[in-house]
Amino acid sequence: MSTSYAAQPVVEQPVVEEPVLEERGTSVRTAVEERGTSASKPPVLTAEQAVCSAREIGTELAEGAARRDRDRELPVAELDRLSASGLLAITVPAEHGGADLPVEVVAEVFRALAQGDPSVAQIPHSHFVYVNALREQGTHEQQAFFFGEVLAGKRFGNAQSETGTKHVRDIRTTLTTYDGGYRLDGVKGYCTGAQFAHWIPVLAHLGVDGPLHVAWVERQAPGVTVTDNWDGLGQRTTASGTVELEGVAVDHDRITPYHLTFEGPQTFGAFAQLLHAALDTGIARAALEDAAAFVRSKSRPYPDAGVERAADDPLIVHAFGEMEVQVRGTEALLAEAARAVDRANADLNDTTTGAASLAVAAARAASTASSVDVASRLFEVSGTRSALASLNLDRHWRNARTHTLHDPAAWKVQHLGRHAVDGTLPPRHAQI
Repeated sequence: MSTSYAAQPVVEQPVVEEPVLEERGTSVRTAVEERGTSASKPPVLTAEQAVCSAREIGTELAEGAARRDRDRELPVAELDRLSASGLLAITVPAEHGGADLPVEVVAEVFRALAQGDPSVAQIPHSHFVYVNALREQGTHEQQAFFFGEVLAGKRFGNAQSETGTKHVRDIRTTLTTYDGGYRLDGVKGYCTGAQFAHWIPVLAHLGVDGPLHVAWVERQAPGVTVTDNWDGLGQRTTASGTVELEGVAVDHDRITPYHLTFEGPQTFGAFAQLLHAALDTGIARAALEDAAAFVRSKSRPYPDAGVERAADDPLIVHAFGEMEVQVRGTEALLAEAARAVDRANADLNDTTTGAASLAVAAARAASTASSVDVASRLFEVSGTRSALASLNLDRHWRNARTHTLHDPAAWKVQHLGRHAVDGTLPPRHAQI
């Protein structure tokens, strides 16, 4: 796809004191049940419409991002807006009535939303990943049902990672045979999206030590408990809490293989990692734009500079130039990585998927560095006034530092280095 979706600035608006709509501890579940799906079916978007909609919504999100972060106001209405927009259905296959848009478009959608509010943008990350999981391993009947749900505005969450296990791929949750079907038992952590979901894909072993499968359970199913106990220093309104599963009944037709996805060339993991890179890239651009707005309107010049405005201080201008180079480089790597995934999807083989994984690794390494660096240098160029807690500009760094801990960027650099040295391709396992 040759169309370029260049990043557009989203400038944070001044903080306006407003009442908190949803306080921690209130029933987000009830709010989702009452408001989760719009009355009319969301539109099926073209690529241009999707990008324009994401940038428009990103601008809207920016207006309340500082307040939501400060008050930990969960973004129920904002997610309803996303559902109604049709953006959450842009990867549904065309044969099931979806837009089936290229990965390049999806990456720009995530980047634009994250520039507005990365917490809101992170919530549907697993939604898109598990739409892909259905594309990979769902039966025709399963695809017809669940893609229909997505087209109607329903949201997927996730119950994948587990805390207290040996490592991130050590899964203890199990599906065991019971009463003509299966029962699902386990405890999941970091369940971004589950609080606001209609369906929760749960990663579990089919039998003790059996292969990994995805169990699709309704958010309201008996035995499913979602707890908003997320206490991260950043990404504060993702509600990335805990999902407890106790004797949850699961029918055969609500289980899809997971392990089979990685037996041949695929872009499943690369796609998931690309969306993480898009989130961090959006944070970097937002931090840079907020820094520029602050320097233009509030910063005082340093006396030795001999200028009337801080924005004319040559040291400040040079620092902005360095940050702009870093952010532009990250945006370019993100776009190229997305095109590499699209190329691989068009011709799946070890060479194309390996190239896609390497391109995504470069984008992930660059976006990790630029988001953390620029969000920190924001204060260096803006001066003492920018450190006021009431401005909440530190949320950019807190968001970047928290989200970039998802998996180590150093391993991405290792994969790139090994390929540069001796042509070794990255491993096929999923890192989502």
